[in-house]
Amino acid sequence: MSPPPRARRTPGWLWLSLMSFTALMLLIAYETRWVHPDIHAYFSQSGNLTGQQLATRSREYLEESLGILLEESDPDAVQRASFQIELGYGLFDIGLYRNEYACTEPNLQRLDALNDSLGQGVVPPPDSLSQGLLQPIRCLTEIEMDQLDYRSAVTNRFVEETRHHQTLVLVGSLVIYLLGLVFWGMHVFKHRLADRATRESLRWMAQALQDPLTGIGNRSALHDDVLAEKGGTMALLLIDIDYFKQYNDALGHPDGDQLLRELVALIDRALSGKARLYRMGGDEFAALLPCDDPRTLASAAASVVEEVRRAALPHPDHPAGTHVTLSVGGVQFTAEPEAFAAAYVAADRALYRVKAQGRDGWQLGATAVEESRYGFTGK
Repeated sequence: MSPPPRARRTPGWLWLSLMSFTALMLLIAYETRWVHPDIHAYFSQSGNLTGQQLATRSREYLEESLGILLEESDPDAVQRASFQIELGYGLFDIGLYRNEYACTEPNLQRLDALNDSLGQGVVPPPDSLSQGLLQPIRCLTEIEMDQLDYRSAVTNRFVEETRHHQTLVLVGSLVIYLLGLVFWGMHVFKHRLADRATRESLRWMAQALQDPLTGIGNRSALHDDVLAEKGGTMALLLIDIDYFKQYNDALGHPDGDQLLRELVALIDRALSGKARLYRMGGDEFAALLPCDDPRTLASAAASVVEEVRRAALPHPDHPAGTHVTLSVGGVQFTAEPEAFAAAYVAADRALYRVKAQGRDGWQLGATAVEESRYGFTGK
């Protein structure tokens, strides 16, 4: 019989579960790569948000220059105030403020005019001085407030987007994790089903190779075991119960079944448990055992016959006696398909020679040894 078929490969539930957990890690990695650049863009010291810091510094320089001009009267005060105005002007004069805020351009012109006057040593009167500096300071204050609002809006948007992405990561992670568990469970379930199917197949195969009454092998099992010993030197014994039909007729089939089981135990004991036993059908058995020497074969055949004789199992309708007897034919062969077929025929012929000579004995087939040396045993 051919070896058991391999269990059908189950769907790749294990791979699906691994892919699910891999997708989970990729999702987390992606979200991490999304969050980090946005944090950097929103809260670093680069980009549009620096506008607030520049406006603040510029406003502070202009306020310092105004304080110097209004509060100090020493000769260096004008020069120091002019320097502060230049610093404030430089931080005020950027593209972001020119493009986004309408008050930038006119106030830069006011600062230019004021700085020119200071460069010539002319300090405007307090009213003109205040007008020339307070208007740019007011503009810079508006810019600061607008930049603060912009920063707040950006921060709020970032927080909302972060919360949204965190929710997506949480939900996605939970779904992927649950899918991974489901896939893993399906893998385990399918694996168990495959194992169960394999065990069931092996059980049916074992039953197909076993005689249900005696528990020993059947004809198919004998054939498989011979093929498994390919090339080995083996002995085959064919064993027949003498007048088994008369035994069943006299005592009934239940007693006949019991006799078969008892004979299996006796044959196994006679062969010292070294042989594999088979029921070929009805009242015929076979024994297969390693055999490198024809004398071993003759000894095995004689032991089987003698063991049953010693057991003295009653046979009420035995034509030639009162106890159960056996007829045995044996042959030595090399375990190959063609050689086994020929050996079986030779053993069967030897068995029928025993029957023709009155049963209760054994003979060896001519293919194993010379019949002149190991012809038969007497009753």
